[in-house]
Amino acid sequence: MEKRFENQIAIVTGGADGIGREIAGRLAREGARVSLFDVNAAKSAETCAAFAAEGLSVDAVTVDIADDAAVKGAIETVASRNGGRLDILVHCAAIVGPTARRITEVEVEDFDRTSAINLRGTFSLTKYALRAMESRNYGRILLFASIAGKEGNAGMTCYSATKAGVIGLTKAVGKEFAETGITVNAIAPAVIRTAMVDAIPPEQVKYMTDKIPMKRCGTLDEVTALSCWIVSPEASFNTGFTFDLTGGRAVY
Repeated sequence: MEKRFENQIAIVTGGADGIGREIAGRLAREGARVSLFDVNAAKSAETCAAFAAEGLSVDAVTVDIADDAAVKGAIETVASRNGGRLDILVHCAAIVGPTARRITEVEVEDFDRTSAINLRGTFSLTKYALRAMESRNYGRILLFASIAGKEGNAGMTCYSATKAGVIGLTKAVGKEFAETGITVNAIAPAVIRTAMVDAIPPEQVKYMTDKIPMKRCGTLDEVTALSCWIVSPEASFNTGFTFDLTGGRAVY
C-alpha cells in the first residue's frame, strides 16, 4: 500500500468505531501514527488492540469533545510527545440528538447538548489543532458535516443546525488559513452503510436511500478513500470546501 502518511501524526475523533475507525486504520496502514479521541474508553482499547495485532501505530485518548479544556490538553499531549508535531485532524465524533420531533417538542437542554458536542466541540478541536500546526506551516483538518447541514432534515432540528454550523466554520477557517500550508475542509455525507444503519428496519433504510439518486447507501470504503485524499499532501489546493458524499443528492 502507498505510504502517503509516512511518519505523520494524526488525530481521529470518534475513532473507536464506525467511520472514524475505518479512517484511522487507513491512515495507519499508510504510515501515520494515529491517536484515537473517543469518549468510550473500553471500545477504544478494543480498537487499539485490533490495530496492534496488525502491527499498526495507534493509541487512544479518552476525551469528551464537549469539554474545551480536555480537548486542549489532549491535543497538546499528542503534539508534545511527537516533538510538537501534528499533521492531521479528522473529526468524526458527533451525536444525532433528538429525532422525529418538531422544534416545538425539543427542549433547549437537548439543543445545548447537541450543540456542545457537534459544534462547540468542532470549534475547540479545530482551534487547538491549528495552534499545533501553525509552527510548521503544514496541516490537514477534515471535519464531518452532513447532508442535513445543507438541506435540513425534518424532525432533526438540532442535528441539522449544528451540522450547518460545521459547514460555516469550515468556510471561515479555511479562508483564515488559506495563505498557509494548512487546509481546512469538510465532508457532507448522506447515509453511510455502518453497523448502526444495518440495525435500522429495512423500510426506514429504503426511505432514506430513496432520496439518493444512486438509490443506495455510501460505503465505509468510499468515505475512507475521499477522507484520506483530502488529508493527504496531494490535496494542496482545496480549502474551506465541503465535499459531497451523497450519491447525487446534493450537487453543490
